[in-house]
Amino acid sequence: MYSEIQRERADIGGLMARPDYREWNPELIKPKKLLNPVKASRSHQELHRELLMNHRRGLGVDSKPELQRVLEHRRRNQLIKKKKEEQEAKRLQCPFEQELLRRQQRLNQLEKPPEQEEEHAPEFMKVRENLRRIATLPSEERAL
Repeated sequence: MYSEIQRERADIGGLMARPDYREWNPELIKPKKLLNPVKASRSHQELHRELLMNHRRGLGVDSKPELQRVLEHRRRNQLIKKKKEEQEAKRLQCPFEQELLRRQQRLNQLEKPPEQEEEHAPEFMKVRENLRRIATLPSEERAL
C-alpha cells in the first residue's frame, strides 16, 4: 500500500514541469535567482540590522525613553487641565462679567497699537528719546 502511494507521487512529479539543466548546451548561461532590489539595498540592510538589535535588547519599534514619555504625559495633562479651567471660568461667568471682559479686551487692543509702533521704530529714534529724557532730568536725579 505504502509503495503504491510512493509510485503515484513519482508519477505526479513526472507531470510537473522542471527545467532540465543537464540537457542544455554547456555553452549557454545558466539562469540565476534574481536579487530583490529592496533587500539588496544598503538602507534596507541597516534598517533590518537595527530592528534585530532592538528586538534583542527588548525595545519596541516605537518605544521612547521613559523620561521622554513621562514629560510628554505631564505636558498633555497640563494642557488638558488648562483647557478645562478656561472652560469652567467661561461657563461660570455671568453675562455682565462677560460683557465687561469684552470691553476690557477692546480697550487693551486700542491701547496696544501705539506701543507696537514704538517697538518697530528704528533704534536711533529710541536712543534719541532716551537722550532727551536724560537731558530734561533735574540735576538731583542724575546724581542718584
